[in-house]
Amino acid sequence: MCNFARFLYFYTKKMLRRVQKYIRDEGLLRACDRVLVCVSGGADSMALLDVLLRGGYECVVAHCNFQLRGNESERDEHFVREEAAKRGLTIHVKRFETTSYAKERQVSIEMAARDMRYAWFDKLAREEKCKAIAVAHHQNDQAETVLMNLRRGAGLRGLGGMRAKSKNPAAPESEIPIIRPLLCTTRDYIRHYLKDIRKQSWVEDTSNEDTNILRNAIRKELAGYSKSDIEHIAETAYRMQGYADLLDGKETRAAGICRLYEELKACGAIEIDKIYDAMLKGEGGKRWETGTHIIRLRHHKLQIEKK
Repeated sequence: MCNFARFLYFYTKKMLRRVQKYIRDEGLLRACDRVLVCVSGGADSMALLDVLLRGGYECVVAHCNFQLRGNESERDEHFVREEAAKRGLTIHVKRFETTSYAKERQVSIEMAARDMRYAWFDKLAREEKCKAIAVAHHQNDQAETVLMNLRRGAGLRGLGGMRAKSKNPAAPESEIPIIRPLLCTTRDYIRHYLKDIRKQSWVEDTSNEDTNILRNAIRKELAGYSKSDIEHIAETAYRMQGYADLLDGKETRAAGICRLYEELKACGAIEIDKIYDAMLKGEGGKRWETGTHIIRLRHHKLQIEKK
């Protein structure tokens, strides 16, 4: 295998490992689960479909045509239909009367589109016997959500942003959750994976350039942030989720990491998630060093010594 081919192979594996670990850590899916994948045709949803298929999950494609962007909406639908056909996947397409729905209920176009699509996703997932509904939100979307909530005024839960797994906002009583397997990665990473590694095309939504929409304005602002800035905002959101879970008495992974952080913050430990995962696996003999302490793992328990 030549060097370039080896690079492509390991980069592909790296992306798959990252998403699979996140799915495992957050309990999003079990092996070979049937999942409804919401595919707009954009880069994020095409990457989501790719990594879930390559991860061995049984994917059913759902595409929404909100009939708001004229020829672009028709182009997107045609593109997703073709991509699903190439892969031999079942696809469902729904054409919504979005403007009429928004006018009748006196809500914004964005809210109308959200209500309609999530209600349809739940109905479709039940009909197709899917275990979850996968959407393509990633760390940039998380950063946008946190900053939007911050501007509006937010408490602990608002600063936590989006969860890896949550109830369907249009069907809160449903047992089929919304899952976000790409919350472990950034937009830049996704696009590099699709363009340079998988050679996968996608379509662009030009309405995302409309900065009169608050989320788009914040997205433009975030374009000047570095990859590490985005990752740090997403990490902070995850910590806020953990603290909210601790207050609610929930034993989640996020809560466990926050509890461990409080225990180790005086030591200056920074690899809290790795230490937490090692404790869960019982990886005895592991050792971490900070500027002031040595931390060892023995039989699921930590031993902390000053240097």
